[in-house]
Amino acid sequence: MNNLIKDALLIPVSQPRQTISVNPVILDLPSRPIPLALRITAPATGDNLPVVLLSHGHGPSLYIPSKDGYGPLVNFYAEHGFVVIQPTHLNSKVAGMPADAPGGPLFWRSRVEDMTAIIDQLGAIEAAVPAIAGRIDRDRIAVIGHSMGGQTAGLLLGARLTDANDPDAQNVDVREPRIRAGIMLAAPGNGGASLSEMAASRYSFFNPDFTHLTTPTLVVVGDEDASPHLTVRGPAWHADAFHDGPGADALLTMIGGKHGLGGIAGYDARETDDEDPERMEIVLRMTWAYLRSALYDGDDAWPAAKQALAAHCAGHASVEAK
Repeated sequence: MNNLIKDALLIPVSQPRQTISVNPVILDLPSRPIPLALRITAPATGDNLPVVLLSHGHGPSLYIPSKDGYGPLVNFYAEHGFVVIQPTHLNSKVAGMPADAPGGPLFWRSRVEDMTAIIDQLGAIEAAVPAIAGRIDRDRIAVIGHSMGGQTAGLLLGARLTDANDPDAQNVDVREPRIRAGIMLAAPGNGGASLSEMAASRYSFFNPDFTHLTTPTLVVVGDEDASPHLTVRGPAWHADAFHDGPGADALLTMIGGKHGLGGIAGYDARETDDEDPERMEIVLRMTWAYLRSALYDGDDAWPAAKQALAAHCAGHASVEAK
């Protein structure tokens, strides 16, 4: 029992299980300048386990934007039945790639390629981690991304990208059909006039076309996540995927939430600008419930979670559905 949490405990979830974590798992990929380092966290028991690919954000910390961050999300999903696979993308400070390296500064294309490679290499990952060998359900794969990771998730879910400053990045389509559902947490919104002067200059690849995002997706935003360094539109910018993406069928808005969404990037972390255990627990439970219902036909976790949220947590968050 967590004495820091009250109302969120009324949102139903499955009973937690013991988990295991294996780190590092290394994939040598010919197209990558350095090996891809992973952390695998999974229930200690059970078979036919669904998979979550978790894409970290950019952020100011040294280790949280890597396979070693996002403990609250990772622990919760694994305790409640998911195999969670965390890559360290090239933009991570731990990875050590300079911002002016090919693909920099944020390596958006490599991030997507990391996630596709993980799916391609699930057999190798199982061989490297005998504790999960034969226990993965490869037909039930989801992607979750926070901040810059939210853009990575959005591209895998079907959003397209055009970078006016890159002739090789025009209407880029990297949708991954093996991913059946996704969650975009505080993700970047539309480009063009929505961007701040700095973002338009440095991050012109923040220019998605969400009209092609057709995979079932939950968009999660904080209503105080203004992100003025990236956008002139304030918190509404982070909800663009929901409004423009036909597959984005639900929007979870955290009242008082900022970019950290209560603390999902790490416990007591520098990344968190709105540390609130109640808020974080709502994000954990609601996102878990969405994935359960998106991946399993007839699963009522999401309808039950929405009902509980409205009844017990209306002061903390709201859900809008299409």
